[in-house]
Amino acid sequence: MALSKKPATGMRDILPEEMQIRDYAIGVIKDTYRRYGFTPIETPCVENIANLTNRQGGDNEKLIFKILKRGEKLKLAEATAEEEVVDGGLRYDLTVPLVRYYSNNAARLPSPFKALQIGSVWRADRPQKGRYRQFTQCDIDIFGEPSNLAEIELILATTTTLGKLGFRDFEIRINDRQLLKAMAACSGFMEDDYDNVFVTLDKMDKIGMDGVKAELLGNGFAAESIDKYLELYRGLGQAENGLDYVAGALGDGLEVSVTEGLREIIDSVNAAKTADFKMVFDPTLVRGMSYYTGTIFEIAMPGLGISCGGGGRYDKMVGKFTGRDVPACGFSIGFERIILLLTESGFQVPDAPRKVAYLVEKGVEGQAMADVIARAQSVREEGVQVLVARMNKNKKFQKEQLTAEGYEEFVEFYREVLKN
Repeated sequence: MALSKKPATGMRDILPEEMQIRDYAIGVIKDTYRRYGFTPIETPCVENIANLTNRQGGDNEKLIFKILKRGEKLKLAEATAEEEVVDGGLRYDLTVPLVRYYSNNAARLPSPFKALQIGSVWRADRPQKGRYRQFTQCDIDIFGEPSNLAEIELILATTTTLGKLGFRDFEIRINDRQLLKAMAACSGFMEDDYDNVFVTLDKMDKIGMDGVKAELLGNGFAAESIDKYLELYRGLGQAENGLDYVAGALGDGLEVSVTEGLREIIDSVNAAKTADFKMVFDPTLVRGMSYYTGTIFEIAMPGLGISCGGGGRYDKMVGKFTGRDVPACGFSIGFERIILLLTESGFQVPDAPRKVAYLVEKGVEGQAMADVIARAQSVREEGVQVLVARMNKNKKFQKEQLTAEGYEEFVEFYREVLKN
């Protein structure tokens, strides 16, 4: 079989120019999140298959890269079901591994525990621009804080980070799964159908209200329930204050604490924010993961028509590992999309060290080479990035390549000069 120089489908090589931006962005993210009290942790990229297929990951569970059992445990000829030959998988997000991590180590962790995790995840998705089968996620999560303080801190930390990376005029769209469920119940949908209804509702911005109605009818839901459901959304669209409208329309069907909680989060963030963005109540926001139990939020770039991250509260997830529920809430930055936007905008890393290339003629050896290296070391101590490389025959092309990588100064060393 011939070797291929191309990466596997859906994977990609990252060239130096982008890598410089990625390193800078990760530095800003880590520094900012640490200032908010988040502690870096790390989890394995491989998880037990039972943890990844616990019916909480939504459609992502269909995209798992599964790992076969090894050695004597792998009995392909005798297997009649997938679970007999598969025991692990590559993580499709950082939340499931984090919850397992917390469940395993809670006795040794402070409460509340504020975790920061940056790492690769894998999904067997259809590759497209800005979407790969291997990509980086940047997550912050808080365990053990039941109040809205968790949501407020997560939103402020994330928006402050985006502001430091130069993003402006974005939105944090916010909703609550309890509000979604109350609207569905008020309309006559059965509880077992909520997730299917929400999957269609989540497409509202793409297919519009008529498209949502057609899809719900196609899925066999009652026309009466659908009409009542969409009438609530029409009223929300016309209302001056969406939270007041939904509270009045649902009455006792929605706990007062839900709308009051959303108001507290919005008002607190607006009072303390340092970045240029808007808090927007969005009653159509769903988020695909079924593990969300309360507040949900998403980063939206209206001018670009894309989202760049999201999160929410998942108070029941730890209990699936330990039998005891623990309040939990998290926010994830869509790192790959952020990097794509920065790269396409011509972003330049600020305060980058000066880059100098020392080009050494072939034949410079022994003490002469030692002198060049010593000089490079001395300059490096001053904070300059110095590359020492042999001079190519096509020196002009070599300099063009190095210039493209950010080298702004070239120092040439020749045998004759060094001898003197």
